[in-house]
Amino acid sequence: MILLFRFLSRWPLVLLHVLGWLLGWLVFGVSPAYRRRFVANIRQAGLSWRQASAAVGQTGCMVLETPRLWFGRPARVQWAAGSDVVVQQALDAGKGILILTPHLGCFESIPQEYARRFGAQQPITVLYRPSRQPYLREIVATARQREHLLTAPTTMGGVKQMLKALRAGQCVGLLPDQVPPEGLGVWAPFFGREAYTMTLSARLAQQTGAAVLLFRGERLSWGRGYRLHVQAWRQSLPDDLVAAATAINQAMETVILNSPGQYLWGYSRYKQPRKESV
Repeated sequence: MILLFRFLSRWPLVLLHVLGWLLGWLVFGVSPAYRRRFVANIRQAGLSWRQASAAVGQTGCMVLETPRLWFGRPARVQWAAGSDVVVQQALDAGKGILILTPHLGCFESIPQEYARRFGAQQPITVLYRPSRQPYLREIVATARQREHLLTAPTTMGGVKQMLKALRAGQCVGLLPDQVPPEGLGVWAPFFGREAYTMTLSARLAQQTGAAVLLFRGERLSWGRGYRLHVQAWRQSLPDDLVAAATAINQAMETVILNSPGQYLWGYSRYKQPRKESV
């Protein structure tokens, strides 16, 4: 598997995206269960097929660009107007930064570009879920790591690592629309339907007072790279975890609706959580 990843990492990004687009539509065509879930999720969000159908191909782009991002040359990344200023202001405040982004666009580009641009000031630690496949576990654990970019597994040790980083004024990134294991979340509305939602993002913000930044990693057409959009989220989180999770879900909805054609609508967001020790 790692040989395949390294082979694909040498391909031009435009070619990976073209093939990824075809792969996305192929999977959509041959998998009725995936297709039903995709369509049901965009309807739940109140979107039309026209508004969100591009996400079929974009999902394939996400899959095939991953080896390039993990093992290849750095991707071309632009910062939307004023976005880098938002990050610098949060760093200057010295209370740590909590980056939240949904499964949208190229979320893998976000920590890499932060590490390149701001990592010398404060490194970033990103949360990841260890693969259940032994042959992928080492790849996932090590491929994301690079200078000023650390990873923390979804374990109690990983949580402690992130808390320590934030209290030291560093940066932490995670995807709050990921379904957590049973016991590590609460049921909160997401696009109007109850979804099991992690409480970790809310607890990290509540316990450290870190600045919360909402990121969107827009994938540009024809292999031109990515554009990062950043917004400071100034809403105070309530102490109640259900209310806090609801507020974060609403923030993720806003980010998603800025680029509905790049969200991972095929993700089983409303599934029952699995039992897992932490």
